[in-house]
Amino acid sequence: MEESLRTRPTSLHRQIRLLLRFIEWVPVLRFGRPFTSLDVPTRAQFLAGLQNSRVDRLRVGFWGLRTLVMLGYYGRPAGGAGIGYKPHARGWEALR
Repeated sequence: MEESLRTRPTSLHRQIRLLLRFIEWVPVLRFGRPFTSLDVPTRAQFLAGLQNSRVDRLRVGFWGLRTLVMLGYYGRPAGGAGIGYKPHARGWEALR
């Protein structure tokens, strides 16, 4: 994930930091506590709200962040192996 972000513009880094701060502190307005202090069901409820937000920028930001998380998790050798992912240099052609 770090390697992927290294080649991205500084403005994207700022946007990611801003979104992470937003996710941490906006729940205070609704639940009275920051995101990291919420229980798991409340966290899931909040994140589902972002995922399905009518505000385009929030929804796009959430899905971009989600993509980065998936890249970081499944990009690890153990992550890919855990789901049976065995990439081949020939790509899909190797399956034929």
